[in-house]
Amino acid sequence: MPGMQLADTSKLSGKQQEMLAKIEKTLGVLPNIMKQMANSPAALEGFLSMREALAQGALDEHMRLRIGITIAEIYSNEYMLSTRVAMARKAGMSEEEIQLARQQSSKDAKADLGLSFVRTMVLRHSEIDASDVPNLKAAGYTDGEIVELIANITWNLNAYYLIQIAKPEADLPRVPTAFPASAQ
Repeated sequence: MPGMQLADTSKLSGKQQEMLAKIEKTLGVLPNIMKQMANSPAALEGFLSMREALAQGALDEHMRLRIGITIAEIYSNEYMLSTRVAMARKAGMSEEEIQLARQQSSKDAKADLGLSFVRTMVLRHSEIDASDVPNLKAAGYTDGEIVELIANITWNLNAYYLIQIAKPEADLPRVPTAFPASAQ
C-alpha cells in the first residue's frame, strides 16, 4: 500500500510539467514515485534538475544507469531496480551489461572499478580505503568524474529513500532483486 498520495501533476508549473514529460516520454509512463515526489514541487524540481545536470556531465548515460542499478540491487529495492532497468533498456544497454550492473560489475574495466567505488561508498558510508581514489585515477577517472560518481550516488539515494517512505505501487515491468550486497 502506498505510503504517500499521488499528487495532481496537472497543477504543476510549466518547467515541472516539462521535466515530467521527459520522464514519461523516456519510460512510456510517468512513474508513481514521480507523482509522489510532486507533492513537493520544489523537491521534484530539485531532483529532476540534478538528473538533467548530471546528464550533461562527463559520465555517460550507461554509467549513470549502472550506478542506479547497482544501488537498487545493493538495497534489494525492486521498485527502483524495475525503473532503472526499464531506463537502461530504453537507452540501449545490453542485457549482459544490465545483468553485470545488477552484480555491481561491468565488462568495461573502467566502469567496473567505478561500480566497485560506488559499492564501497554505499556500503561503508564513505569510509574508503586510501588507495580508492588513486586507483580510480589510474583507471582513467578525472577528478570531475569522481565527483560525478559521488553525485550520482546521492541522486540515486534520494530516490531510494523516497521509495522506502512513499512505497509506490509498481507501474513498470517487475524486476526482482537477486544480488543484494553486504558490507565486507
